[in-house]
Amino acid sequence: MTGNPHFTWDDLMYFLAVARTGQLSTAARRLRTSHATVSRRIDRLEFALKVKLFERNPRGYVLTAVGQRFVETAEKIEAEADRLQAEISGGATAQRGVIRMSAPEGFANFFLTHRLRDFTAGFPNLSLELVTIQQIMSLSRKEADLAVALDPPKAGPYFYEKISDYSLHVYGSRQYLREHGPVQNRDELLQHPFIGYIEDMIFAPGLDYLGDVHPGIKARFQSSSIFAQLTATRNGLGLCILPHFVAKQHPELEIVLADEVELRRNYWLICHHDLRNVPRVRWVIDFLFTIVRSSVASFLRELDDSTVNAPRR
Repeated sequence: MTGNPHFTWDDLMYFLAVARTGQLSTAARRLRTSHATVSRRIDRLEFALKVKLFERNPRGYVLTAVGQRFVETAEKIEAEADRLQAEISGGATAQRGVIRMSAPEGFANFFLTHRLRDFTAGFPNLSLELVTIQQIMSLSRKEADLAVALDPPKAGPYFYEKISDYSLHVYGSRQYLREHGPVQNRDELLQHPFIGYIEDMIFAPGLDYLGDVHPGIKARFQSSSIFAQLTATRNGLGLCILPHFVAKQHPELEIVLADEVELRRNYWLICHHDLRNVPRVRWVIDFLFTIVRSSVASFLRELDDSTVNAPRR
């Protein structure tokens, strides 16, 4: 490919933003500019290169075969530009841009957001967009740069690594358990109303766990939100399976059948291979692994000293 003297690095920034989102409006928001400006810069780049990089259709911008090949080259230039900027301006604090991350509601609301002050202090020029409606985000269409997920991808051009295991238990409020008496075994769980996810809205196999506790359990109150489930449990609507790191923050909750019922699930970090080595994405990945590994005991009850002597039923 050859271009003319008007071809600039800024044009590549606009190209990559559209390539990663497929939408002018989304790219414009990430670049803090207007829809018209993005369109104009893409047209200018195509004119400079004398090639068509995108097919325009009602659903957005789709990379042509030439455009797909050009992404790899553009990302190498982006990574080098970011590296040089960091070296000249003082490292991580110089990194600029927007990172969109998708994460389950529980991980996002009950773990990550409590630690974002450290992130903003370390990366003051990076803007983080946190999306918790994970089932509608697509890494393949690059609607998100990173994802924390319950299951690794089965196929595709992805980098992924397990962040942590976490344990789940059956919980009830102390008041509910006083009023309804202790649960002695799994069969007695059927005598209690359960709180859980809406079955046909479970977006990840890892969330479908009532049957793993007892095949006869059916949720009486169902919600797609773990926060709503937690609130219902705290208010005595029944029993609920909750992650340890979520329930431990609420001392009015008590584990039911602590020695008999424990589930294990995993959190995975996933990103598109094309983005893995982009410096600002790399900073976020490293930050996530750092905070999780420093808090591993929070995710597994057996390692958590604060719950070793917790009441058992």
